[in-house]
Amino acid sequence: MANTRRICLLLLRFLAFASTLSAVIVMATSHERVSFLTISFETRYTNSPAFKYFVISNSVVTVYGFLALLLPQESLLWRLVVAMDLVFTMLLISSISAALAIAEVGKNGNNYAAWIPICGSVPKFCNQVKGALIAGFIAVITYMILLLHSLHTVLDPLLLRKS
Repeated sequence: MANTRRICLLLLRFLAFASTLSAVIVMATSHERVSFLTISFETRYTNSPAFKYFVISNSVVTVYGFLALLLPQESLLWRLVVAMDLVFTMLLISSISAALAIAEVGKNGNNYAAWIPICGSVPKFCNQVKGALIAGFIAVITYMILLLHSLHTVLDPLLLRKS
């Protein structure tokens, strides 16, 4: 039972690491050049501060996820992992919220601000952003599950264990 639980936790941590890494790679490689009549423009994730924040925060969480994979379960640092899981879960939630807001404006535009939708002009870029956001959502859900597991295992909030 303990080995099965440990393997499941390791697989969850690996899934979290892989999803944040894939979100970074897909978003960082998203670009497309479009020419319209004589005007040429290029879309990149660096054009938006929200997308930059998404890449940076997912990069930080990827490094943390890799280090957490290497940490032995018997280590006393697991109490710190609970706090770090919470911090990085909130970081992922804020970054995906910002990136999702900008992606929505890119897809639908904003009539009140006279912002036109760009996804019709740069579909490859929008599809890559969508893929990165999906990987980001998987990471958020995985980190929430890990956070709940860590809280239950390390802190035991209901004091169910007998002394």
